[in-house]
Amino acid sequence: MRRIFLAALVLLVAACGNPAPEDSAAPTTARRPDAATLGPEAPASGSPHDTPDTVPEPSASPATPKGGTVNPRKVPWTSAEPVGDGRTIRVVWTSGVEPCATLDRVEVDEGRDQVTVTLYEGPSRASPDAVCIEIAINKVTEVRLKRPLGDRRIVDGAR
Repeated sequence: MRRIFLAALVLLVAACGNPAPEDSAAPTTARRPDAATLGPEAPASGSPHDTPDTVPEPSASPATPKGGTVNPRKVPWTSAEPVGDGRTIRVVWTSGVEPCATLDRVEVDEGRDQVTVTLYEGPSRASPDAVCIEIAINKVTEVRLKRPLGDRRIVDGAR
């Protein structure tokens, strides 16, 4: 009995340690790579101008101020640029998902030499106890100026 048990144990260990042969009939699943699985060596756009050193910038999700958030805080933005007639500024920042990171308001202070743009975010008052995934997403909003930007510089009010 002891010999049978020992032989079975040896066969079991030997079977577990050997990989299946390549010509095995085991089914394989193929999956098209998506933007999340493509690395710099395989650009998502497939453009001949993309190189391993250039990874396309993810698009930003539009956000509009909703107001009424709980304890809104200043949020730094990553870029701001004039669009159209120069009286509109497109502001981009990195944030979390709603309702945990909701754009409360945008304050604009127009001076003679600069325009200060300050973003405020907080959790939505409608869902103060919501549980959200922790993922960074780019958001974008547009603010309208009283007069064209001209030569004035754009300053982040959260910094």
